[in-house]
Amino acid sequence: MSSKNTDIDNLIALMAKLPGLGPRSARRAVLHLIKKRSILLNPLADALFNVAQTARECTLCGNIGTNDLCEICTNGKRQNGQICVVEDVADLWAMERASAFKGRYHVLGGSLSALDGVGPEELRIPLLIERVKNEGVQEVVLALNATVDGQTTAHYIADQLEDMDVELSLLAQGVPIGGELDYLDDGTITAALAARKAL
Repeated sequence: MSSKNTDIDNLIALMAKLPGLGPRSARRAVLHLIKKRSILLNPLADALFNVAQTARECTLCGNIGTNDLCEICTNGKRQNGQICVVEDVADLWAMERASAFKGRYHVLGGSLSALDGVGPEELRIPLLIERVKNEGVQEVVLALNATVDGQTTAHYIADQLEDMDVELSLLAQGVPIGGELDYLDDGTITAALAARKAL
């Protein structure tokens, strides 16, 4: 690509940094956007500008919204004494897509990791403890990833909340609906067997 296309090169390089896009996918996406300039590229540019100006982290739960407190935290119906703890905003949004949880959330911003030097103070764990103390929380649902770091984080939080009058629960893990045993990894099968229940 010639040096005259530096703006396009920059856009490709930025797009290639997005999750799931490498340099080739980014080039294809940028070419598609340029070809569909009026219906895709210009509206996308406007939307990106608007989000850059208005998006902010909820000061209470860590969700992304357009105000200091997100819509979930300001919804009185969601103040039912339940807090669901997730690692990332993407996890919160996944839970909301399912429309199964009716309480409030707490985004940790990651998981504990000794290898990466991520301790409780780098996450939003101290704020979670304060919320449990001050918000009349009756149940904390730990919806953390089924990884070693996720499980370590869940155990750490459980230890911190041990002396508080709050119920702790974990999401069930194991065979997904529609899943076939032959396609599952050993860890999933082991977790499903350990969490089996009577019929």
